[in-house]
Amino acid sequence: MADIFGKWKSGLERTRKVAFGRIATFFGATEITVDTWDELEAMLIQADLGIETTGDIIAELIKKVDREGITSTAELRDHLGDELQSKLLRPDIPDFSQLKPAVILVVGVNGSGKTTTLAKLGMKYKNQGKRVLFAAADTFRAAAVEQLQVWGDRLDIPVIAGQQNADPGAVAYDAVQAGLSKEYDMVFVDTAGRLHTRFNLMEELKKVNRVISKALPGAPHAT
Repeated sequence: MADIFGKWKSGLERTRKVAFGRIATFFGATEITVDTWDELEAMLIQADLGIETTGDIIAELIKKVDREGITSTAELRDHLGDELQSKLLRPDIPDFSQLKPAVILVVGVNGSGKTTTLAKLGMKYKNQGKRVLFAAADTFRAAAVEQLQVWGDRLDIPVIAGQQNADPGAVAYDAVQAGLSKEYDMVFVDTAGRLHTRFNLMEELKKVNRVISKALPGAPHAT
């Protein structure tokens, strides 16, 4: 099974690289037509930008073309770069300043980088002077707790953990309670990877969500 997922991810990586290569050679002296937008949209989606982000970018480019009288795809290159950069420079970050603690539930499919992203977010808020707590609620994957504890040690961020195969809801509950009693600013709850088609695993995730809300009404404040 692991080999199958490895080949699948490798295939997607090749697809993404090919898509970006096509984008790089897309811009030339050709005239902008309706087909131009369809082709560019398809390439951006294949490059993993996502449907919503791609739609926003295409809409903004169409406005610029109409406003500035752009006629060739060559002139679109810099404008596309600006739009891509603007998505990176203007992240939509929630304001957690009025919450103590703010509870963030980290979810996603297997191997998507949840634990590493959680560590990056923890470091970001710790560098802002926030008191951060991690919860290792991925109690099923081998070495998942150890991985989060390594990050906790590196960043000097405490980790609430349970035993292997423990109830992830119990770990999340304990972490939120610790966040409340010890007045942490942020509590990040790591969870086991799962696909949305796996009914039992999704029900388990719903349970974790409910348990967190019982420990602190209104939580999790972001997912």
